Amino acid sequence: MTTLAGTSADAFWAASLRRWNAVCWVLFAAMAAGIVLMGRPGGATYAALAFLASVALSFAVLVRFPDNPVVRPHGYLTVLVLGLGGLAFLRTSYAALFMVTLPHYWMFGRTPRASMTFLGLATGATLAGGWVRQGPSAEFFGETAVSTLIVVAVGVLIGLWAHAVVAQSAERARLIGELERTQVQLSEAHQRQGAADERERMARDIHDTLAQGFASIVVLAEAARAGLATDPARSAQQLRSIESTARENLAEARELVGSAQRRGGAVAGPVALTLRRILDRFAEDTGLTVDAELTELDCDQQTRIALLRCTQESLANVRKHARASTVGVVLARRPYGVELEITDDGIGFAAEDSAGFGLDGMRKRLAELGGRLTVTSSVGDGTRVLATIPVAGRADGEGTR
Repeated sequence: MTTLAGTSADAFWAASLRRWNAVCWVLFAAMAAGIVLMGRPGGATYAALAFLASVALSFAVLVRFPDNPVVRPHGYLTVLVLGLGGLAFLRTSYAALFMVTLPHYWMFGRTPRASMTFLGLATGATLAGGWVRQGPSAEFFGETAVSTLIVVAVGVLIGLWAHAVVAQSAERARLIGELERTQVQLSEAHQRQGAADERERMARDIHDTLAQGFASIVVLAEAARAGLATDPARSAQQLRSIESTARENLAEARELVGSAQRRGGAVAGPVALTLRRILDRFAEDTGLTVDAELTELDCDQQTRIALLRCTQESLANVRKHARASTVGVVLARRPYGVELEITDDGIGFAAEDSAGFGLDGMRKRLAELGGRLTVTSSVGDGTRVLATIPVAGRADGEGTR
């Protein structure tokens, strides 16, 4: 699999090669003309043209047909090394060819190690050709060796710099790619978490509203059926309560469907007044004594919904489990925020062993607002549920009985 760094390097060298191709063909033609015009008639001129033609032909095949199976990049560099050695031996245009083809070692070598290897072989072939032709003379050391080494040194510096630039660009592209992938993964994780949070919120709302309402309807229907023969008036009242509860459940269902625009599905109105209606309905349905002290509070919608849901869940637990005769509800402003206390004189339970969905849902709902739920109970001693929510603002009403 091609890596991101390899792709960046390939793109860099491909663009460089396209720009250099046109220059190479002009210089190849100029070198050929120079060999013909300046060379002496005889075999040396033809040999020089043959070396130059082999290099040019290999280059043309590689550039025109990059996927051909005959002339591969390293094969072309090998021909170039041999051509330079031959031209150096003939003392014909080798220096010009060396300078013209210097970028090819980095373009076709592909890696610094391969490029340096072929560049070293070309240098060695050039020096070897000059040595065989000139011998250990002052001309060889003063002209051939010095000029060749200078060209090679410049080529090495330029090539290493280009590879460093490509490596930095590739690393930058890799980091950018990783950052983009991380951002996509983070966005997907946020979407999944948001969907999970929304499902949990909907489950809590359904449990705290529709499920409790249906449970109340079932209890009232059973009581009404049992009293049809002995207490028709009481049964009629219970049937009216069933109708009222069903209507409220229908309204709650509609609110839940539209919760994307208005979270929570709570009936509008002052929090103390809404709690009073809930408590009155509870007392009417169960026949229990409800002692309420409710202070009207200035609080936001989410705090208001949390207070209503905690009240509904606590009353549902009293109805189903407590076997109580009296329920006390206190809503008050405290220095640290809003406090809702619900107590009953029922049979109680082991609070440390309770892990029901209702209590867990209340805890999570309050935790989302920075609040806390404290449940105090023991078998035979009733239950106390205390919900506290930190709220900014001031109370705007007094307690009502």
